Amino acid sequence: MREDLKVYDNVLQLVGNTPLIHLNKITSGFKGDYHAKVEAFNPGHSSKDRIALYIIEEAERKGILKPGDTIIETTSGNTGFSIAMVSIIKGYECILAVSSKSSKDKIDMLRTMGAKVYVCPANVPADDPRSYYEVAKRLHSEIKASVYINQYFNNLNIDAHFNSTGPEIWKQTEGKITHLVACSGTGGTISGTARYLKSKNPEIRILGIDAFGSVLKKYHETREFDKDEIYPYRIEGLGKNLIPTATDFDVIDQFMKVSDEDAAHTARELARTEGIFAGYTSGAAMQGLKQYAEEGEFDENSRVVVLFPDHGSRYMSKIYSDDWMNEQGFFDAKNELSTQDIEIIK
Repeated sequence: MREDLKVYDNVLQLVGNTPLIHLNKITSGFKGDYHAKVEAFNPGHSSKDRIALYIIEEAERKGILKPGDTIIETTSGNTGFSIAMVSIIKGYECILAVSSKSSKDKIDMLRTMGAKVYVCPANVPADDPRSYYEVAKRLHSEIKASVYINQYFNNLNIDAHFNSTGPEIWKQTEGKITHLVACSGTGGTISGTARYLKSKNPEIRILGIDAFGSVLKKYHETREFDKDEIYPYRIEGLGKNLIPTATDFDVIDQFMKVSDEDAAHTARELARTEGIFAGYTSGAAMQGLKQYAEEGEFDENSRVVVLFPDHGSRYMSKIYSDDWMNEQGFFDAKNELSTQDIEIIK
């Protein structure tokens, strides 16, 4: 970067150092002080920029990745976008196995970024040959000079956040953070951030968010994988039907489950109250914070950071579509569909 002109050589130099924004209206009535770590300010609009850049540069450093190689990954969309972005700048081919649960917006964005996309059925077991895990493995075995990022089972996923997100939050709060609220999918974000924060102050509470239909909360509490916990749900990038080794359950103090409907409405509420156009997973994080507050987790001395991992633009055909919300049965007497915001001039 040209320090004298503040000009960046490419978009990758903008990864990280995302802002901490005070929450005012949506937390009104809650005890404590609340801030959001808004990862949509990364150039790829999500926290996944951090792991994509970190893991790829580690592979380059170790000589695993060479010019012209192909990068393969499983993704719900955000990691794929980040990998595709890094691949463009660094000159790699990019192939992505994507869950069919991913929004059309995400899939179109991946294709726009030059990625070859395989859309795989979401509601199949992880070991089914059609699952995006198995499809990525197969492609890696078939394509010479390819590297499989494998974010769910790659400890570099944790390291990326230990080395960036955690230190940023500690510095931005001047070490006064008492609680971190974060969603868990691969688990890298919450685990790496938590490891760093607890290394600075073991008393910091790490509060995870899981989805109904996911196995993570029960596994955290019992260390048993219960396939009966698994059923289809709509939130992308949250929860799992397997146990990722990129999740360090020991540094997470508690899990809270949130519903598809509540997460969707809370994402919309964030836009209307705080002006933060956040994604579905961010809505889930905020909904989880609300539920923790209602259970009395926080007091007047609490300094809470909630991590918003994604941007609302990835969900225009889903939670920000009135038609989609209506089709899911998410509009009711409390959250009815309103046409008052639109006036058509003929």
